[in-house]
Amino acid sequence: MFAHHTPRTGLRRRAATATATALVGCLALTACGADSGSDEANGGAKAQRTVKTAMGDVRVSEAPRRVVVLDTAELDSAITLGVKPVGATNAGTSSGFLSYLDEDEVSGVKNVGTIGSPNLEAINALKPDLILSSKVRDEKNYKNLSQIAPTVLTETTGYPWKENFQVHAEALGKQAEAEKVLADYEKHTREVTEALGGADKAGDTEVSVVRFVEGADTRLYGEKNYIGTILEDVGLARPAITAEAPDGFALEVSPEQIDKGDADTVFYATYGDPDKAKEKQITGGGLWKNMKAVRNRSAFPVDDELWIQGIGYTAADKILDELQEKLTS
Repeated sequence: MFAHHTPRTGLRRRAATATATALVGCLALTACGADSGSDEANGGAKAQRTVKTAMGDVRVSEAPRRVVVLDTAELDSAITLGVKPVGATNAGTSSGFLSYLDEDEVSGVKNVGTIGSPNLEAINALKPDLILSSKVRDEKNYKNLSQIAPTVLTETTGYPWKENFQVHAEALGKQAEAEKVLADYEKHTREVTEALGGADKAGDTEVSVVRFVEGADTRLYGEKNYIGTILEDVGLARPAITAEAPDGFALEVSPEQIDKGDADTVFYATYGDPDKAKEKQITGGGLWKNMKAVRNRSAFPVDDELWIQGIGYTAADKILDELQEKLTS
């Protein structure tokens, strides 16, 4: 199954079930968490408003102060809007959080489990007044999460990242800040397009995005994903092969088909161990070396955590800088 970034390994099912059961009992018998529907949640009456979510209308605090985020896009959104979460799930990296985020942006953020399998007890201990995630990640956890704090889920992650950002901004009470973020992004994309020689020249430049994935075939990214939207916003062309990507997301190819990813410029990233992802095997082979982009020295390695996993405006800002640098060098 395609995912907008590769799913991480969760907690063992038995342990997760026991934790959830114990937490539900704690919530029901001792009121150890917040009531997501109460104006009195987390101490004292608070002004609230309604946010439309993938799970229906949710009442949230007018100005949430203790936010927990359960995926990389939600973390990027919070950071972009000037909110440091009190807790976030592990992104499966050595540091826990994606490396493109500055250390001061995530210092002090509590690790609350892995994406898709959050530690409910750890979340509850933080006494959050808002939890952000998506249905594709946490629909199975929604009932337990919503007993801890108001929980706002978008439908999915990846391709609809801009719409999801607006939901996050509304939940955080940061709509005005979100308008500025959007304006700054649009200005940045225009600047990159102009740096490439204008819209016509950008539209004549085909760009391919290749991802080597540990334990899976190599992915040639289509247009309906996070990085695809950024390339489209700059006005860059995509190879015809992208039209064959299932649901527009990505086409999986074997090492013997890697030349299908050729273009004027190729950006390639690796998820997991490079050897197990066959990165070295493929890039050392004749098909790769004979690709137009490789022969013209226009094939560039990029950070998977930034280009594929980040999924937000803070990541996008850095990607735009890299696009301009590589395509004008």
